[in-house]
Amino acid sequence: MKFRYAERSDAALILSFIKALADYEHMSDDVVATPELLEEWIFDKQKAEVIFCMEGEKAVGFALFFHNFSTFLGRAGLYLEDLFVLPEHRSKGYGKGLLSQLAKIAVERGCGRLEWCCLDWNTPSIGFYRSLGATSMSDWTTYRVTGETLENLAKIN
Repeated sequence: MKFRYAERSDAALILSFIKALADYEHMSDDVVATPELLEEWIFDKQKAEVIFCMEGEKAVGFALFFHNFSTFLGRAGLYLEDLFVLPEHRSKGYGKGLLSQLAKIAVERGCGRLEWCCLDWNTPSIGFYRSLGATSMSDWTTYRVTGETLENLAKIN
């Protein structure tokens, strides 16, 4: 199992994985990303990173992640935004390999934790994460503002 960091020329490949994940999560209509936006935010502004899991020369899985910060720990962590393995390549250890690779990156960078969110209905993924020792944060709720609500909030002060 090999891994490689995404390069600028991979923007369309990254988007193909994002769209496949969105399809799996029944959220395809929410994807507005383009290769150009991904190039800008991942490679120009360096706000996220992507690693691919490779089977030979073919990318069969990907993980998109970025640093967050824990005030309690006083150090950065890694936040996994997306993890996806192509359906025909599942049950080969690639998902576990991607998470292990992210854990190695976190440890090498001195991060205090690796965390992510999972949809409540996604029981196969929840079972998989628990099998690796991950624990759910059942006493926390994620909140989000987007679009017009975000714009309106920005205008308050």
